[in-house]
Amino acid sequence: MAAETSLREITKETVREITKLDVGPDQGGLVAPNSVSIAEAHFEPKAWFRAIYSGEEPAGFAMVWRDPPEGVFYIWRFMVDVRFQGRGVGRQALELLIDEARADGASEVTLSVVPGPTSALGFYESLGFEPTGAVHGGETELRLALDGSR
Repeated sequence: MAAETSLREITKETVREITKLDVGPDQGGLVAPNSVSIAEAHFEPKAWFRAIYSGEEPAGFAMVWRDPPEGVFYIWRFMVDVRFQGRGVGRQALELLIDEARADGASEVTLSVVPGPTSALGFYESLGFEPTGAVHGGETELRLALDGSR
């Protein structure tokens, strides 16, 4: 049985472990380093970020632009360490984020992804995300409706 996936606050005791997590060498440049994301989050009041854990092991990082009064839930950063890819950790973590969006009352979750041969586009589409047609800085925007119209 696979270890349970959870989202946990990053603390002064765990921050170094989280900043050491990395995607595979063929995925470099597809997501900012966790250290950069954590630093950016400290200057953006609407940023909400968590470490992704598989059991008791740090396995990834997620950062969301979260604005419940406006109904906005934008997955700003999402990464799973190369050692945990292909084991269901990313899927479970994304489902936890979708639960957070529902708890906020959001009607949709949006994100953007760098296209290419090692892109996570197919992963997101397998969870029901669909391209919106918008492109931001070369990244394809995707949307998941939460109103049951997946």
